[in-house]
Amino acid sequence: MPGGTTAVRLVRGMRFDRNPLRRGTDRVETVVLILLAVLFLAGAPLSALAAGAGMHSVAQRAEIAQHASRYLVTAKIIAPAGEPSSGGSLTTEMMTQWTMPDHSVVYTQMAVSVGYLPGDTMRVWAARDGRLTTQPLAESQVTALTHLAEFAGVTVLALVVALVGVLARWWLNRRRMAAWDADWRATGPRWTTRA
Repeated sequence: MPGGTTAVRLVRGMRFDRNPLRRGTDRVETVVLILLAVLFLAGAPLSALAAGAGMHSVAQRAEIAQHASRYLVTAKIIAPAGEPSSGGSLTTEMMTQWTMPDHSVVYTQMAVSVGYLPGDTMRVWAARDGRLTTQPLAESQVTALTHLAEFAGVTVLALVVALVGVLARWWLNRRRMAAWDADWRATGPRWTTRA
């Protein structure tokens, strides 16, 4: 098959050989591409490990801090906080109370699923000051954040390598064009006639 596939033509065009049509910039471009490929292949595992370790450390500290400052309490519904919501809403506002670990009682209004009645109880997470909060980070969430950071580390490295490759190619193309212009100025008068 004449010419071969795109990959074959790319490899053939980047070989180191004594082809007189291959310029120095072509050889430099080949070296730059090889170096960038080696950089990415060697750096990808390292960037994944570094980003993952950093995120794991931060997320684990957040998990420990959240577990130390949040409490799972039993909230008792006291009374509806207003008119029942209409229009098919799945929640309604209710007045609730719960007791914190320091034995202080907290009264607050919160949205609960439709179907709860005064006297019913539910488990909620509360911060030290008694306000409602979210559940602390779980170990599975820490692991998920670590994997996300590893992926982001490799992605950032790939973007940096690609940007360096694009800039190198742009600079080399400018050099090629300047060299072609100089060659044409030297040979052009011999090929063309001016009237």
